[in-house]
Amino acid sequence: MIWLGVAVILAMAALGAPLFAVLMGAAMLGFYSADIELAIVGIELYRIVDTPLLVALPLFTFSGYLLSEANTSTRLVNLMQSLFGWMPSGLAVVAFVACAVFTALTGASGVTIVALGALLMPALKEAGFTEKYSLGLVTTSGSLGLLLVPSVPLILYGVIAQQIGVGESFTIVELFIAGVAPLGVMLSLLILWTLWHHRGGKIPRIPFGIVNVRSALWAARWELPLPFVVLGGVFGGIFAISEAAAVTAAYVVLAEVVLYKEVAWRQLSKVAVDSMVMVGGILLILGIALAFTNFLVDAEVPQYLLQLVNQYIEDPLSFLILLNILLLLLGAMLDIFSALVIMVPLLLPVAVGYGIHPVHLGIIFLANMQIGYFTPPVGMNLFIASYRFKKPLTELYAATLPFLLVLLVALLLITYFPQLSLWHLNT
Repeated sequence: MIWLGVAVILAMAALGAPLFAVLMGAAMLGFYSADIELAIVGIELYRIVDTPLLVALPLFTFSGYLLSEANTSTRLVNLMQSLFGWMPSGLAVVAFVACAVFTALTGASGVTIVALGALLMPALKEAGFTEKYSLGLVTTSGSLGLLLVPSVPLILYGVIAQQIGVGESFTIVELFIAGVAPLGVMLSLLILWTLWHHRGGKIPRIPFGIVNVRSALWAARWELPLPFVVLGGVFGGIFAISEAAAVTAAYVVLAEVVLYKEVAWRQLSKVAVDSMVMVGGILLILGIALAFTNFLVDAEVPQYLLQLVNQYIEDPLSFLILLNILLLLLGAMLDIFSALVIMVPLLLPVAVGYGIHPVHLGIIFLANMQIGYFTPPVGMNLFIASYRFKKPLTELYAATLPFLLVLLVALLLITYFPQLSLWHLNT
């Protein structure tokens, strides 16, 4: 019966069954084989829904969907260009920063490529950047921002890690702070490489004008306070994460529906349904994955993995090299939510066994996922950009390669200099 069950689950996965169905089948088969009550699956589903921190997920997701419906992307690009366009390769700097912020707000890499790509591609080419560079920038920058609050994958990692409960404890706010410096390293290296690549004044600058800045600030006047209110409230101890998510959702509705009037009241129901379908899928997968994790823990699979890895890898340095290779491959093949719920329960106990802090692991994990989005041959951003800009995949591979190499250097710095992620913790 057990082998028949394994065959059925493998067939389901091969035929494209939803991830939650495959995981549920594996969890229930595992509990059945170990003669454990199957009610544990329902208990795990209830436990994950009963987590107060999880309230932040649907609220931040709804806010991101609503922002992508409005003209936030246009205002964001105009503001960044008025502030930084005078710099050498200023529009490229604008693109990096705008994409990172927009991805953090919306929580979706593909949305950034579709929403900002239409603005940035023509502007970059008109400013003198080659089509190859412009394609590479937009495709790779679409995943920047996963380390920046209020990134949904960052929150999800915190939820999963806290549910597992191994290693040193941490708060979600500490995880948010941990992502700032590593993202800064990534952006800084990309900007420095861009400045070097276009050295010699190849790209004309846009003169700084106070009138343009004032106009852009006025256009974005209702959206500018949002990050200051949310971040100031969270880091100042005024809001819990769930409260900050509620404030964000209420403020975004006020700004886009009432003040800007770019989203009609009747559209709110569609935005809410679309965003909650995504959240529902995440919660269902997460609850079942945690039930499966319970089986793995009961079966001592993490301990077995640690012993197996210890036979061949003795020091944390070698383990981190292997970890990065594995995560880059996973990032190219799986969407980030699937990778989180499947791999974090397995990798976290092993990483802690090598003395790696859970916060540092989370930053390494998400940094790899960012790069995996455009890692050939199957990175999701490559297919989205190919469809959006009507370009063959081989052209996108060539365009993104320099950016990939720069970000791999940043990944090595993030991995082997843990204080970039842990400077604010007593470690």
